[in-house]
Amino acid sequence: MKDHAPLESLAAPVADGVHLLLLGLALLVPLLPLIAGGLAAVGARRSVDGARVAGFAARVGLGSFFAAVGAAIALAVAGPVDWKLSALPWLPLGFRIDVLTVVMLLLVSFLGAVVTRYARHYLAGDPGQARFSQWLSLTIASVLALIVAGNLLLFTLAWMATSLCLHRLLTFYGDRPAAVLAARKKFLISRLGDACLVGGLVLAWQCFGTWEFGAMFAAAETARASGEASPCLAWLAWVLVVAALLKSAQFPFHSWLPDTMETPTPVSALMHAGIINAGGFLVVRLGPVVVNEPAALNTLAVVGAFTALFASLVMLTQTNVKRSLAYSTIAQMGFMMLQCGLGAFSLAILHLVAHSLYKAHAFLSSGSVIELKRAAWTPSDRPSAHPGILALALFASVGATLGMGALFGVSFATDPGVLLLGAIFLMGLAYLFWNLWANSHEGALLGWGALIGLSASAAYFGLHAGFHQLLAGAVPEFAPERSAFEYAVLAFVGLLFLAVLLFQSQLPALSGNVLVRRLYVHASRGFYLGAWANRLTERFFGPISATSHRSA
Repeated sequence: MKDHAPLESLAAPVADGVHLLLLGLALLVPLLPLIAGGLAAVGARRSVDGARVAGFAARVGLGSFFAAVGAAIALAVAGPVDWKLSALPWLPLGFRIDVLTVVMLLLVSFLGAVVTRYARHYLAGDPGQARFSQWLSLTIASVLALIVAGNLLLFTLAWMATSLCLHRLLTFYGDRPAAVLAARKKFLISRLGDACLVGGLVLAWQCFGTWEFGAMFAAAETARASGEASPCLAWLAWVLVVAALLKSAQFPFHSWLPDTMETPTPVSALMHAGIINAGGFLVVRLGPVVVNEPAALNTLAVVGAFTALFASLVMLTQTNVKRSLAYSTIAQMGFMMLQCGLGAFSLAILHLVAHSLYKAHAFLSSGSVIELKRAAWTPSDRPSAHPGILALALFASVGATLGMGALFGVSFATDPGVLLLGAIFLMGLAYLFWNLWANSHEGALLGWGALIGLSASAAYFGLHAGFHQLLAGAVPEFAPERSAFEYAVLAFVGLLFLAVLLFQSQLPALSGNVLVRRLYVHASRGFYLGAWANRLTERFFGPISATSHRSA
């Protein structure tokens, strides 16, 4: 990582000239939507036509994406750069431009361009369109600033700005009590996350005497290599993990996300542009610090696995398409936390990119899928899974994972987390094909299922290897000597997913059971955690009214 101090040193050799171009393009990515947000604010105050403001914001969003593409090309030519403005030490101006930064810049700027263009037509004629474009652009700019941050102070400030700007989008329709209540719940949870990062600032200064990522990571790596047990480092890892769980709507702080469906659909899609998944980015970016406390990573894995299974169960009972997609997002974020907790950081980024693109598209096209039938909980003539057939399919999935992993050089001794995640993925695929076979009893499906399963396994390990190679040096190498307890955690997580798959396979036969029907009722209400959170929020803010959002 090339570390440049004063700005003047960047203007000398050709190599430094390319680094200057890289730095300029990378900083242009968040700067453009920031400018668009400021101009949109002026337009909103002067009652400029909202369509003109939204059109300008959409064009600027596209320009931001092109700047990210240019930064990616410059990075491929010049390599990463870690730069700070040492001439003004009282300003938190430090930027870290590496492969992880560019991957996230491309993702967020692309989704930002799509969402701003979609919002231009979605809110056409709305009297608040200019105001919406203002906060939409500022939210995107805040996320992009978070990505390019090269020190923990700038990272924390951008983290807070992202939440505060998003709050204005969540309360865009202030006359909708449900929207105001969801925004207030999010506001409280976000402040807890902010408090964790502020605590992280204090601890990081005590541990390292600096907030610069480069210096922090080097010192953390030295401490880990020497085997030093530092209480300061342990506490820092814990507050970062808790901040990530709060940011990514993990159990039990998740109920605000399904309730935000009262907001315009572009906001729901924008959530996946580095907002709801910022917790995963936090853990990966600060991975060299977090890996010093394996207990924190184990906790992250268990909470993430439980959240994924809990949200998946609730998702099956939702009759509202957007709420179902929201619970799906919670489940996916739980799975991403599980990946981070298992140390599969490159796999977590792959998941973040794929899920963001898929789920943003799902929200923007949610109006066209309302008529789709979901039969997961409805009675069916299909028989329940025969234990022998299902067990055979699941064991075949595990075997395929181990075999394909061996071909890619992944073993249980070196990468147990990657193998566990692959086995979970293939178990879900095996259940899907069993479901198809049980409805048609076509023997050809078994052959196709085996072929597609092997292809999916090869794609899983191939993509993991590709991202691992791509992000080498940008994310920490984490291959600890795991204790018996950590292996027990891995086994527990695997058994949790297996139990849910077995339960889901028996639902057709159990749909008439009284206990299952009662479970359905409770699950459809999110097991009342949302109601409990609503009462706490109203106790803190007071009763909801159509205008009270202005003081929230």
